[in-house]
Amino acid sequence: MPSNPKKRQRVLHHRYLSSANASATTTRLSSTAALIDSFSDKTITETSQKLRRTSSHPLFPSSTSYSSYAFTTTNADTSFNDPTTADVILRLFLDATAPFTDGDGCFSSVGEQSDVQIYLHSQVLRRAKYFSALLSDRWQPNSSAIESNYPNSNGKSLISLKFGVQPTQGSMDVHLTVLELLYTDDFTTVINSASTALDILPVALELLFEDCVKNCVKFLEAVPWSEEEEKRVLSLIPFLREEESQELLARTSPGKDDSCEEMLHGLILAAIHNHPNMAFVKAFVAKLLREFSSRESARRVLERAFEESLKIVKESLEEYSSPDFRGDHNETEAIQRLNLHTALTNGKHLLWLVERMIELKVADSAVKEWSEQSAFTADLQRAFRDDAWRNIVPGLPAVVLRCTLKLANAVAAGTILAARQVRMKLVKDWLPVLIVCKDNVSPMSPSHKSLYIELEETFLRIISTLPMSDAQELLQQCLSFSTRNVEDCPHLVCAFNTWFRRAMQPPQGNL
Repeated sequence: MPSNPKKRQRVLHHRYLSSANASATTTRLSSTAALIDSFSDKTITETSQKLRRTSSHPLFPSSTSYSSYAFTTTNADTSFNDPTTADVILRLFLDATAPFTDGDGCFSSVGEQSDVQIYLHSQVLRRAKYFSALLSDRWQPNSSAIESNYPNSNGKSLISLKFGVQPTQGSMDVHLTVLELLYTDDFTTVINSASTALDILPVALELLFEDCVKNCVKFLEAVPWSEEEEKRVLSLIPFLREEESQELLARTSPGKDDSCEEMLHGLILAAIHNHPNMAFVKAFVAKLLREFSSRESARRVLERAFEESLKIVKESLEEYSSPDFRGDHNETEAIQRLNLHTALTNGKHLLWLVERMIELKVADSAVKEWSEQSAFTADLQRAFRDDAWRNIVPGLPAVVLRCTLKLANAVAAGTILAARQVRMKLVKDWLPVLIVCKDNVSPMSPSHKSLYIELEETFLRIISTLPMSDAQELLQQCLSFSTRNVEDCPHLVCAFNTWFRRAMQPPQGNL
């Protein structure tokens, strides 16, 4: 096969010229010998009578028929189906072995004729490479099927051919349409919908009618398709040359392997950063993520967005906790405000991402990442001990602690099976942040109170899963849970009772 794709011939089923070399053309034409023969005198007479009544033929007059369109010919002496000037008579007949036959397709309706004969002109037929090769001097001497020629009404000899048509609904009509298109350069009156183009294209490919193929492809490139039409396009792409199929493939095939992930990532970023109607867009993107077929792809996309948002929050808090006072005081204060607002905004994005990851059960990496934030939690503690944040971002502590609560709850419930070190570090690093928030957020709103209590209970449940030595260290830091009222902290009482009960047990095994 030639290396240049533009020079390759069409490689099609049965009726198409081979792409290998010129000798393959002879092979292709030899295979069609059975489709070429001479009609008997009686057949010619009957055909002539039939075709002189073309205007009343059931395949031509219907307003819904492809063949009903008016065609403009370039030569007044070569009209479609004109027995007085034709030099070729072509019989179309239903053939179950014809190319592009769908074995599950519907067979022709009773009303559609199974055998149609039409008068054509060899110089027009040569627009289709199939007929051009069939009628060439090189082929004719080798075919006994074309030896018998018959005169038309003007005494001009007729070449008799026959051509098999797949026995599906409307196929005869479509073949007549394509044959009639040989007589015109204006394809737009017929190729006016995707379904029409898809009906005509297989026949144009079958006959190697390049102008018709080009117009069908050009139309399909420019219009939308239904899902069923897209399936038909994809089934025909293998029969097109590379340069012909590029635009069609570009619409249906991803340019790279990770295009789905890039699209999801872009949608997430748009939902959490750019769209003004954020709540509804977030809900829509969450639905897409839930219904996405590859959970691993969703995992990678969410992890990427999680890391990006977490990085912004961490950098903002770091800059707030360690400001540069070398500039103007007002400028420094404005930068500090901006840092806090950036941390709060991206903290909300982070919370939404955590909820999506837990919902899809892909939050393993997020829990591990959240448990390795000793520097970040230190910055949070410094920030919350300062009163400046209260009037700027009063909701920041709640946002950060809700992220912690979501992940900790998933660990305590077994939704995320975290390793012992991850569970221990999660409590160890974030417990001080909870304590600082409780001590510095005043007055405490009911929503904040319930948040703190729920996080306390969750931390205590996780502590109960740790070895006795780790639990002993962490429980001592939980004494501040009892500062409200002894009767108001049954979770803390239960945690200590559990630890002491275990400590009183006699040693077992090699522990």
